Amino acid sequence: MDVELTLVGKPGCHLCDDAREVIRSVIAELPAGEPAVTVVEQNILEDAALHERYVEEIPVVLIGGRVHTYWRVDPARLRTALLEAE
Repeated sequence: MDVELTLVGKPGCHLCDDAREVIRSVIAELPAGEPAVTVVEQNILEDAALHERYVEEIPVVLIGGRVHTYWRVDPARLRTALLEAE
């Protein structure tokens, strides 16, 4: 099963850069690429609705369209959530 993970952030955000790295490493360590994870990035500076909703919380990680976490991404928690999303 495919899982969509969305990273909501903005350029120049060091926490967003940190989140991106955690996401990459967690996905790389998933067993045999399961589940298949599609990562989508959304920039709050290019979307007024996202800006209004998340400006104080970025980065925000959504899994299957639902908020998983914001600010800092815990690798163990993200891995568990991705495996359970299958």
